[in-house]
Amino acid sequence: MKPERTEGHFVAPFDEVGLGATDALRVEEAPLSLWADAWRKLRRRPLFIISSIMILALVFIALFPGALTQTPPNENCLLENSEAGPRDGHPFGFTFQGCDLYSRVVHGTQASLTVGVLAVLCVLVIGVTFGALAGYYGGWLDALLARLGDIFFALPLVLGALVITQLPLFRENKSVWTVVLVIAMLAWPQMARITRGAVIEVRNADFVTAARSLGVSRFGALLRHVLPNAIAPVIVLATLELGVFIVTEATLSFLGIGVPESVMSWGHDIAAAQQSIRTNPMILIYPSVALSLCVLSFIMLGDAVRDALDPKSRTR
Repeated sequence: MKPERTEGHFVAPFDEVGLGATDALRVEEAPLSLWADAWRKLRRRPLFIISSIMILALVFIALFPGALTQTPPNENCLLENSEAGPRDGHPFGFTFQGCDLYSRVVHGTQASLTVGVLAVLCVLVIGVTFGALAGYYGGWLDALLARLGDIFFALPLVLGALVITQLPLFRENKSVWTVVLVIAMLAWPQMARITRGAVIEVRNADFVTAARSLGVSRFGALLRHVLPNAIAPVIVLATLELGVFIVTEATLSFLGIGVPESVMSWGHDIAAAQQSIRTNPMILIYPSVALSLCVLSFIMLGDAVRDALDPKSRTR
């Protein structure tokens, strides 16, 4: 009969295996919310800092153009100064009509930013409202709003604006608000779709179910719990679309169907500079560069915000 073999099992002390350090939680640091974590990332990104400085400068120019130039953009236009080069008090020279080009570029900032900001606000109100209701309630309401959005999706933004602005109501009442209304009418479906998708992703979350079980109404849960947690992609899209709307306003003004001629617009100046492109191309370059920098600043800000709000980039 063979003797029994007894094997000993060695268990290393817990302090020597390093599991304690691996499984330990850093309780001294409070977990950051989505917005706090996004702000922490944005403050460290040069792209966000540069774009913010550019946007703040544009806002200051739009609000206080008199701080940069004392020359009225549409006054003191003398044909004897037509296409004249820079001189003392007129660093950019003069347009074909003899107007101060620097003053027109500075005052053109106001119309572009006004149209862009107001159009984004209108698109947010319409798109978020329709998208949130469609995504949260679903059913026939979702189908109805989806088909309504498809109708407007079929019209490209600039082409649709060309058609709508030729209607008597819009053609006879050209103003900044007319351009804002036309852009909002055509651009809200994309905002609605983004909002709808974000709401559908959040509406069945545990905290929403808990709020409903505690007696919160469906509409109250939508406003207090669903929308605040679905707003991140909406903010990113709004930041990017602001630059798109500024380009749209300049394009419509370039075609002569945007803001009135009495309102300073980079689109008007670019259109008027076509006849001087061979003799004095700087008349075209200055408003074009101003428009490009304005749009670039908002695109850069949108890219930085998108990366900061990306849930995949969050660290534990």
